[in-house]
Amino acid sequence: MVVGRPEWDNRDMEIISAIQQRLGEEAVITPGPGMDPYLTERRGLFAGNRARAVVRPADTEAVATVMQMATEHGVGVVPRGGNTGLCGGAAADDNADVILLSLERLNRIRRVDADNFTLTAEAGCLLSDLQAAAAGAERLFPLSYAAENDCQIGGNLATNAGGMNVLRYGNARDLALGLEVVLADGRIWDGLRGLRKDNSGYDLKDLFIGAEGTLGIITAATLKLFPPVRERATAIVGLNSAAAAVSLFGRLRADSGDTITSCELMGREPLSLAIAHGTGCAEPLTTSYPWYLLIDLTSSARDAALDRRLEDALSGTAEGIGDYRIATDSTMAADFWRLRNSIPGAQKGAGASIKNDVSVPVADIPAFIEAASAAVIEACPGVRPCPFGHIGDGNIHFNLTRPTTMTDAAFLEQWAPLTRRVHDIAMAYSGSFAAEHGVGQLKPGEVARLKSPVEQDLMRRLKTAFDPDDRLNPGKVVPPIGRPPSAG
Repeated sequence: MVVGRPEWDNRDMEIISAIQQRLGEEAVITPGPGMDPYLTERRGLFAGNRARAVVRPADTEAVATVMQMATEHGVGVVPRGGNTGLCGGAAADDNADVILLSLERLNRIRRVDADNFTLTAEAGCLLSDLQAAAAGAERLFPLSYAAENDCQIGGNLATNAGGMNVLRYGNARDLALGLEVVLADGRIWDGLRGLRKDNSGYDLKDLFIGAEGTLGIITAATLKLFPPVRERATAIVGLNSAAAAVSLFGRLRADSGDTITSCELMGREPLSLAIAHGTGCAEPLTTSYPWYLLIDLTSSARDAALDRRLEDALSGTAEGIGDYRIATDSTMAADFWRLRNSIPGAQKGAGASIKNDVSVPVADIPAFIEAASAAVIEACPGVRPCPFGHIGDGNIHFNLTRPTTMTDAAFLEQWAPLTRRVHDIAMAYSGSFAAEHGVGQLKPGEVARLKSPVEQDLMRRLKTAFDPDDRLNPGKVVPPIGRPPSAG
């Protein structure tokens, strides 16, 4: 039974009581200390995060019940996964007229079909648990990134997550064969098909993947599996220019038999921050270089000779290559990867940072970095560009660390104008201002500013068709008509 609090109104108590009666008291967390962890947004950018209640359904039918009741009571629903997003897509805003829908209890792996190379799992399953389940069947689920012990597969699909292995296996969208989705009116679409070929109509699943819960709530997915990795070769290369990195990447793809799984570009500035502030990070080479490339080759064959292929590709006289080291064991390989994975956190040790997640065609990466660096330094003298990212798919995290002479607060006031400059340059190279982190509530203004009127109209038509009352994740992704453009 709900005990009222002074700040609650009768409508709050009515909604909470109704949900508790239908789903059980354990499914509802009411305002108070128990709700605080669900209202904490990872980057702290959305401090006004509020909600009437947190609801934790235990199965798909319960999610459908929540949506039906939300319609009856006229409240919005914000789906929440593992809270690892960086754009506020799973956070409520300062409008408390929503309930947070946590999918953490939908955490069952329904089936692993090794012969069909598929796995069916519910949305609240941790990514690391899916990886382990696939490995238990001698298969590989290749989606991987730093937050894999915390993020949930439903959120991965809702944001079309990328990560380290996009070059070889694709984004989350490329790994999904079928979905189960609860619609805004509470109906359930069962599209859990493990088929590689199905041209019997519109590919509905692709509408929900990457939509950040604005068109429907993903409750389960059938995912592709692959043969396990049996051989791996890892190297770090020092380079004199970003152009040399792009050239080497192309040559490695050809010379390695296209076995590159990951290819990460790191500038000297972000690498230096990792060495200075990261745990267990050290200089990877005897000489410092302006740029570094971290390379992983993998194969399911036991005799792929990847170390030899990597050595042959790197030992030539390619212009721009300074030095390299090939890992002699898994410990050394982990040391190389620790450098890359430490960069985002290490930036905090150097002061406030402004993070940009953009993509451009691979061939344009050097020109983009040069132009964007010049633009932000002109606008904010002393700013330290920290570019790094997935060179194989053109996704560059063009992060900015504050000048040493500027306070954190003063630098963060430059967020919007500096971000606009970076986004404008990315778009000038036929790129994107939201590569893998999504739009959330951070970038709808940039959607309004940078996407064509036709594209915005199509997005709004889809939103209206699937969610005419704007009940699903309101205020996210699709900019309201008349919203003033901003950089977030």
